Amino acid sequence: MTDSPLKEKLLSCQNKPVTITDFAIGHRGGGTLQFPEETKQSEDAGARMGAGILECDVSFTGDRGLVCRHSLCDLHTTTDILLRPDLAKKCTVPFTPANATAPANALCCTSDITINEYSSLCGKQDGFNASARTPQEYQSGTPNWRTELYDTCGKVLTLNEYIDLVDSYPGNRNFTPELKTPPPQVPMPFKGYTQQQYAQDFVDMFRKKHIDSSRIWPQSFLYEDIVYWLKNDHDFGKQAIYLQEFDTPGDLAAGMKNLSIAKAAGVNIIGPSIPMLVAPGGPNNKSIVPSAYANAIKQNGLDIIAWTYERSGPLATVKARDEYYFSTIANITYYDGQYYELLDVLSNQIGIKGLFTDWAATVTYFANCFGLNGPVGGSYT
Repeated sequence: MTDSPLKEKLLSCQNKPVTITDFAIGHRGGGTLQFPEETKQSEDAGARMGAGILECDVSFTGDRGLVCRHSLCDLHTTTDILLRPDLAKKCTVPFTPANATAPANALCCTSDITINEYSSLCGKQDGFNASARTPQEYQSGTPNWRTELYDTCGKVLTLNEYIDLVDSYPGNRNFTPELKTPPPQVPMPFKGYTQQQYAQDFVDMFRKKHIDSSRIWPQSFLYEDIVYWLKNDHDFGKQAIYLQEFDTPGDLAAGMKNLSIAKAAGVNIIGPSIPMLVAPGGPNNKSIVPSAYANAIKQNGLDIIAWTYERSGPLATVKARDEYYFSTIANITYYDGQYYELLDVLSNQIGIKGLFTDWAATVTYFANCFGLNGPVGGSYT
């Protein structure tokens, strides 16, 4: 970091005790920078690094089991399914080797297999080798700023196992499950399984476990899911995070107009991506400042939980790599210390309530230094 009051503040906290904070939200577990996502190992790491809220992205299997997977159709890049011939043959698109005119290809979905078959898989770092001639070669492709050191059969989780795991951690940890919207390859209703039943099964799993709704921060990109929860289980729905990802000026403008509609419907929390919240500004446009969209959310009386921190690799190359999470400030991003400058704007200028992170320790340290406690369960109506 360059010398600044922010750097001095952060240095002043280096010998202070660090405690669990709900401001730090374990993205896909919170140890995702080094451990396979959506696995027990990533959840364990996020919890040990102080994340007070831990995530499970919820997808469904062919027999309607609910499991932790970021996409219904990413098993070919996040697990070893292609190395299991009995399961690989069930994939929506079985493995096809690369040739002179086409890259290697595969598409394996949770809906292709049963929940028991899913539980037999090993989680791995997300990645693939487009030049692969064999399923074994296809397993590589992890970004070089991550590591495969811990790709030693990460334990994949069902939603049931995730709830028990998070509930077992010391420190009263909380839950943020995301109901994943099925991709076009898995059209809904899926063999009679409707989106509404999927959303209800998602709620029912927590109810059966007697988890108080104040501990749950459900998420969805699908506005209809949020409205369904608000109407059918308001205690659950009032803490729901309406996720958003708008990348064009037109979409952002439409999103701004819809904020008041969402607020009127009972939505309390918006979950935008980080680049939606920040922009260049200040003298010569050389500083990170709140975006117009961030200001619009606050003006409509909505809280913000943002995503995703430390998912970008070295900041010196974000512009060259066209890295998404720094896309709106790439022209003024040069060094890794700006991660803290970004976090300062998000928390102390915009006032976000929480931040999804791939390495929870960084956000935990910052939150402890500035006294950021995260969203307060049970405080919404």
